[in-house]
Amino acid sequence: MGSPRDHKPLAEQVEELLAAGGPLPIVAAGHPVLRSGAEPFDGQLGPALLARFVEALRVTMHAAPGVGLAAPQVGVALRIAVIEDPAPVPEEVRVVRGRVPQPFRVLVNPSYEAVGTERAAFFEGCLSVPGWQAVVARHARVRLRALDEHGAAVDEEFTGWPARIVQHETDHLDGTLYLDRAELRSLSSNEAVAARWGGPTPERAARELGFTLPD
Repeated sequence: MGSPRDHKPLAEQVEELLAAGGPLPIVAAGHPVLRSGAEPFDGQLGPALLARFVEALRVTMHAAPGVGLAAPQVGVALRIAVIEDPAPVPEEVRVVRGRVPQPFRVLVNPSYEAVGTERAAFFEGCLSVPGWQAVVARHARVRLRALDEHGAAVDEEFTGWPARIVQHETDHLDGTLYLDRAELRSLSSNEAVAARWGGPTPERAARELGFTLPD
């Protein structure tokens, strides 16, 4: 049975969320909103309310902390996500993973498609699956199409870690969690990742946990 909030207009749901102030509560795996697929944004929130909601997503993402957050992760089934990555990582990690800083962006009604066939596999986590990480093979380069918060078209290619973030957050809007794409034999607690699998690549984890990385 859904909660009363599930049946309220989206604008009313968002107003209720924002009324509490501060970072928004992040829903965890098991909540139906993470599996239902989000509704395309078509003006359900007026410009002022949309701006407030986007700012709340930004604050929540920073507080978590994370590098992306989709509206369903705070219980709102709209195709809106935010991303931002200061990429505070060692040079070796930056080079291997292609993790470069990304400015704050708002993605409205995003979709992506692979560019080429190359895939890259790394440990990945999710704010809605707290405490765990797993290796996920994703497209190394994607083309993103979306709108920004002002309705301007976005058509851009992303590579490396930014491409991973785009795929992860857009997947949320389709009701997909990273675990659906993960090599489940790699599933590790955050503590295990820090203690054992902290290298730039998951090759050691693949050997010791018994899973195969993509060619």
